[in-house]
Amino acid sequence: MFTLSELENDALIEIFNIGVGHAAASMSAIVNEAVRMSVPSISFIARAEAARLLGAGDAGPERICGVSQHYAGAFETEAILMFPEDKSLEIVRLMVGEAVPLKELTDMEQEAMCEIGNIMLNSCVGTLANIFQRELQGSLPQYHVGTSDEILTATTGGSQADTVVLMLHIDFLLERHQIHGYVAFVLAISALHDLKDQINLYIARVMGQT
Repeated sequence: MFTLSELENDALIEIFNIGVGHAAASMSAIVNEAVRMSVPSISFIARAEAARLLGAGDAGPERICGVSQHYAGAFETEAILMFPEDKSLEIVRLMVGEAVPLKELTDMEQEAMCEIGNIMLNSCVGTLANIFQRELQGSLPQYHVGTSDEILTATTGGSQADTVVLMLHIDFLLERHQIHGYVAFVLAISALHDLKDQINLYIARVMGQT
């Protein structure tokens, strides 16, 4: 399995911490509530293992709401923001307010989740691009509902053999809610090595400045 050195891993966590900070500020403005996010760890795991971990539920595979965007440039990846499906309406309710009827809330769920996904993913990926001093161009967000395996299959076009998932676990801590989400970056082996190269270029720049 693909691995990073301790220094490379620490550098990537540091970069994602900056990105998640930007995402927290953006989401706080959307839901009008203080938002804190943590990035406890990152891991590189096989696609099948990622699907198993994301879909782990007491009563079988859990249904997930996901928003994906394809990015290309310094490296190529499919970025996916995922929440348990039963939390998606709660997130949309926070975004649009209590006064909106449930029927209207359901009608606007897809558009609202795409907007949230676009903001959060671009915060993370934009930070990567800025720190790597390279461009990463993103596609329009795509909305998905299903099991984690179905979502990962849909976003990777069914390709499994040459892909690894970079898992980033995010805890969303709101003043009155606790919502757990995941950001997954699906990368082919070649893209993983491109990412590793960018991390090392960043480390070299930082070390050269100190």
